Order: sequence, then structure tokens, then C-alpha cells
Amino acid sequence: MRIVEARELTVPLAGNVANAVVSFAEHTVSLVALVSDQRRGGRPVIGFGFNSIGRFAQSGILRERLFPRLGQADPASLLGEDGELDPAAVAAAVMRNEKPGGHGDRAGAVAAIELAVWDLNAKLADEPACCTIARRAGRTLATRSTAVYAAGGYYHAEDSTARLRDELESYRAHGFDAFKMKIGGASLETDCARIEAALEVAGDGSRLAVDANGRFDEAGAVAYGRALAGYGLRWYEEPGDPLDFSLNRCVTASYDGPVATGENLFSAADARNLVRYAGMRPGKDVFQMDPGLSYGLTEYLRTLDVLEAHGFHRAQCFPHGGHLINLHIAVGLGLGGCEAYPGVFQPFGGYPPECEIAGGRVRTTDAPGFGLEQKDELRRYLDKLGGWT
Repeated sequence: MRIVEARELTVPLAGNVANAVVSFAEHTVSLVALVSDQRRGGRPVIGFGFNSIGRFAQSGILRERLFPRLGQADPASLLGEDGELDPAAVAAAVMRNEKPGGHGDRAGAVAAIELAVWDLNAKLADEPACCTIARRAGRTLATRSTAVYAAGGYYHAEDSTARLRDELESYRAHGFDAFKMKIGGASLETDCARIEAALEVAGDGSRLAVDANGRFDEAGAVAYGRALAGYGLRWYEEPGDPLDFSLNRCVTASYDGPVATGENLFSAADARNLVRYAGMRPGKDVFQMDPGLSYGLTEYLRTLDVLEAHGFHRAQCFPHGGHLINLHIAVGLGLGGCEAYPGVFQPFGGYPPECEIAGGRVRTTDAPGFGLEQKDELRRYLDKLGGWT
């Protein structure tokens, strides 16, 4: 068993939406293929992965640094005792000669490769990736479904509370019963009106989360928290700079509802500092670290160890990303749930029709691996990268 070739394709994200900080009109994703020497149906078995969404592709890092190191590694050194590719060994091989810290885009580039290993191993075992993940983590997979919420509510050039209500109603029609929307890109008065419109659809604050995407300074974050307090929201997400742990601590000290953060932390060491210094509360707050942005599932498992060692529960984890890979990770590891992007960030956001969504839960399909091939919007890119067209 060996990897014979690694490939990357830069894929643009569709849609022109914005949060309080950035527009996604120019964002791209690195789609990675690991071609193995194993064959099924006359074709090589290929593992696919990508570096999550809402950021940029990392073509240069992948092609100039990481792929060459992978090709130079002794194939035997990349295998575990079971003869499968070892995701941790692959991640270590591509990280050779890299200094600790300074994560940035490197963390997503490594993740795209490491996640492709999980897809490849699951395909070779002819099982959904969640089953492979659970087994490798020493877990018994009790269910193939998890809680899910629909993320949307972005700012548009021509926006209105009616448009927001219609958007959330469309998600409800597809089986979602919990939602997340953006704040911080308009005045506090306007954002409160948008929240109240969203609550008309959600029905209760516990079914609606809000996300500021790091928009506020300490005073602004605390002021928004005071304004949000009466809504009883599911959570108040990333009120300030993700590395300003003091700011986050001030919010959790003054805002009684759950606070969510972590999507812009890229290592277990970052998570350790978060739980030490940011005032996160066991049993209440939410962690959104995303394996696709943080060196892959191997590092994410280390992050879970950090959280649990500090008294937090994996049920407090809802990975950022809104795509199939994190669905399988949430199911395989028994996390609190995952998000979905049913209306934005194509071709990666959301799930294929074969994923059953009902009663606020989503179920993985029986497709081997992450099932990316079932996503119509994504298939042409997979075919191009796989060399089939």
C-alpha cells in the first residue's frame, strides 16, 4: 500500500456574501487527491480532502513544500501496524523541517492531505469515514446521525429582514430546526431587528445562534452581549479577535449565555491557552475548532484530549465548516453536532440529498469515505482532479 501521486486543484467558492469582517467573493479552496496503488473497478482508489471553507487555497505550500516531502518519505514509514496509511505518520512526514507555531495557512494545507488519508482508508475498507474514524479513536459508533444547524444569515448588497426570514424558512423546509446568523456588520439597532426577524422563524432563542466573526473590541463585545442577553440565544459566537483571550474572558464574565469560539485556533496548544485564559465554562460554552483548518483529524484528537483534561465535554464541540468531512468527524467522535451551509459556499457547503435531514439531525450516507462524490456540485472537480475526465 502506497501513495503514488498527490495532486491539488484550486476551486473557487460560489457566492457573493459577507459577514461583519470579510467578503467571500474571492475565496478559494485547495482540493487534494492522494492517488494510491490500490485499484477498484479498474481505477486507482483516491482519497480526497480539502482545507475547509471560508479561507483561501494553499497551492504554493502544498506543491512546493508538502507534496515533495510526502514523495520523499519511505512508503513503509507511512503505514501503521495494520498496513493502512497512518494519518499521523503522513502529517509528520509533510511537516518535516517545519518549526513549531506560526500555523497560518500551513495548518490548512497539512489538514487537506491528512484528511485525504482518512477518506482513502475508509474507501479501502469500503465503509463511511465516520466508521473508520470511530474505530481508530477506540469508539463504538452508536448512531450514524448527529445534531445539525443551518448556518446563513449573511449580509447581502440588498438586504432586508424579509429576505432573512425567507432564507431561514427555506432551511426549515429542508429539515433544519436550528439556525445561525451574522451580526456586527450593521448597527446594533439593525442587528437586533434582524435577530427578532430570525426568531420569528426559529421560534425560540435556543434555536438561534449569532456570529460576530471577531468584529468587536472589548467594549463593543460586552455592549452587544448586554443587548443580546434578553433573547436567550443558543450562543454568541466569536465576539472579538480569536486570540484575544482576555476579551473573551470579559464576555463570559458579563454574558450569562453560551459563548462560542475556536474556529480560528489551529492547534492543541492554542486550545490549551483558550481553556486556561479565555474564561470558557464547562458545560456551557461551545468550541468550534475545525480539523480542516488545524492540521487535520490527528491534531483535532489531541485538541479533544486537551479539552477533556480541563473538564470540558466533547458534546460542547461543534466544528466550523458546514461540510461533509466535518459531518463524518462529528458522528465518528460523538461530538455535540455540526453546522451545515445549505445555501452558501458551494461546491463544498452542505450535504448531498442522500444525507437525510429531519428533526434537526443529519445522517451520513452509506457511501465509502466522506462521500464527497455524492455531491453534484463537487463531482466535476473531483473528476478533474482524479484524471477521469
